[in-house]
Amino acid sequence: MRLRYRSGLGKYAALLAVYASLMAAYVWYTSPNNVPPAYEGTAADPATFFSPEQLRDSANINAVRNWLFFLSGPWEWLIYFMLLAGGAARSWRDALERTGLPVWVRFPIYALLVNAAAFVLYLPLRVVGYKLSRAYGISTQPALDWLRDKLVAFGIGYATLLAVSGVAFWLISKGGRWWLKLWLLSIPFTAFMMYVQPVVIDPLYNDFKTLSDPKLEARILELAAKADIPAHRVYEVDMSEKTNAMNAYVNGMGSSLRIVLWDTTLKKLTEQEILLVMAHEMGHYVKHHLEWSAAGAAGSSLALLFVGGWIYRFAIRRRGERWGIRSPSDMAALPLAMLVLSVLSFATLPVSNAVSRNAEASADRYAMELIGSAEGSATMNQKMSVAVLADVNPPLFVKWFRDDHPSDLERIKDAERFERERGR
Repeated sequence: MRLRYRSGLGKYAALLAVYASLMAAYVWYTSPNNVPPAYEGTAADPATFFSPEQLRDSANINAVRNWLFFLSGPWEWLIYFMLLAGGAARSWRDALERTGLPVWVRFPIYALLVNAAAFVLYLPLRVVGYKLSRAYGISTQPALDWLRDKLVAFGIGYATLLAVSGVAFWLISKGGRWWLKLWLLSIPFTAFMMYVQPVVIDPLYNDFKTLSDPKLEARILELAAKADIPAHRVYEVDMSEKTNAMNAYVNGMGSSLRIVLWDTTLKKLTEQEILLVMAHEMGHYVKHHLEWSAAGAAGSSLALLFVGGWIYRFAIRRRGERWGIRSPSDMAALPLAMLVLSVLSFATLPVSNAVSRNAEASADRYAMELIGSAEGSATMNQKMSVAVLADVNPPLFVKWFRDDHPSDLERIKDAERFERERGR
């Protein structure tokens, strides 16, 4: 068993090394802010709003963070494979069984061990990403505060994993079309998580308040009234202690839905630019993008559970005995279930990202229509790009797998197109 484990691990490590080398070459030679010749010298050309030092830094940091992203999936898969093939998954189960504790006590402990192992072994990649962001002046968050956020995320992740996996393994033990039953239960669970996100989970990380600028608040409330959005759903969040990046977002569902503006955005953008940002988020509200997102999540989870369930059962038939998995409902199979879901989630990123980019482009268009102008859109995107040293025109694989928003080049082009159409 030990020899087979070492052989399997060695093959995976060799494949991972080759993959990492190929991706390093890809991101290094495609990371600079290159734009098509037709856009050189225009508002979409980073050479017109990045300094030479910022262009160099942008090329360097994008190469590294894109490489880290493409490495993160296989790295996570290696962790779960090690737990299975190395015998830890089986040994932890056996050790807990020897305690004589009931299964409703053993399973939460087992899930904690698996989640903790994954957290610790994945932490080096997170540390590298944090250090990189700090080195280039994007992150302003102290190390201890950053670690606290990660531990909070670990706690939330563990609670979610325990709830989902506990129900899943119980349904699997009952037999039948367990994946269909699990999908039906996932629909209210997804809606519940979307509802509590802004009112329970987000406040664990940041402080939220009403807008601090009365004049700006009045302008935003005018926009909100024009878009038929309840005024009490616009919030400001303190992010300047963590980052120099700028952002705004909308989340929640029903009565918990809210539009949130980062304080960094308030400090660094003009009033016109901020109104465009807020109108964009209002577009998500008006067009019910969160509700559509929930419906899409329900549909995709059905396909994910159906395909993932088949792969899960196939893997147990082929390797279950070698890994010490007694049955599909054996808790020792938890790392396998997490491995399958992680692989499928990564593989479907191009689809989910394409849907998200379409929704973001739709919200951009709504913002310009609501305000009646695209004035400030180009400078807004330029400032946001400089703040995080973004690649304004990312390469194809990065766009497919990483980008859930249109590129800055595309957004500036769309704003210019809107102005031309409005001038006709």
